[in-house]
Amino acid sequence: RGSILAIDADPASNLNLALGLPLPMTVGQIREDLSEQNSPDGLNGMTRVDYLDHQVRMSIEEGVAMDLLVMGRPEGAGCYCAVNHLLRQIVDRVGQAYSFVIIDNEAGMEHLSRRTTRDVDLLLLATDPSLRGLKTAEAMIHLARDLDIRVGKAVVVVNRVNGSVSPAMQSALAALPVDIAGYIPEDERVGELDGAGMPLAALDGNSRAYAAVADLAARYFPA
Repeated sequence: RGSILAIDADPASNLNLALGLPLPMTVGQIREDLSEQNSPDGLNGMTRVDYLDHQVRMSIEEGVAMDLLVMGRPEGAGCYCAVNHLLRQIVDRVGQAYSFVIIDNEAGMEHLSRRTTRDVDLLLLATDPSLRGLKTAEAMIHLARDLDIRVGKAVVVVNRVNGSVSPAMQSALAALPVDIAGYIPEDERVGELDGAGMPLAALDGNSRAYAAVADLAARYFPA
């Protein structure tokens, strides 16, 4: 179906564990390294733009099913505005070489308010089967619209559903201004893999969660 770049934009930086890939150098580390360079000689004669572009491309961990780029922790003390602007441009440019770019953001609204999530075809908001989680997802929908972030389509996925959702949850879901993409059931196999430190890529068609995600992918990313 085409090449895939997965971007781990969560400061916890653990998407590699789910994918079964090593943790590469992060974009945050590249930014810190650049900030410590006090002379052009430290950049091997390259401009800052060329240096960042080269380092970001070298930091991509190549996998069989997809490649991985890890953003890493937020910036430390000091002003990184100019560097962050360059990095956003470079990451956007790197993503153009792939058929699909999937960004795994941390829970919450900061990535939207800081406009680090921009120009997306599909904004998939995952919530657990609780009204509190759903309220957060709803707030993110409205925030994306208020910030005029270009979103092709926004949908909600209810994760870790044990049986059926409550009547109150059903009513709240029906009132959302976006579609409900699907429900992913609670799956013991996911917990077993996590507990054993094995990647979720080891799931197969016998897993209920895998089957639900495969159905979702087939509907929103048809072959």
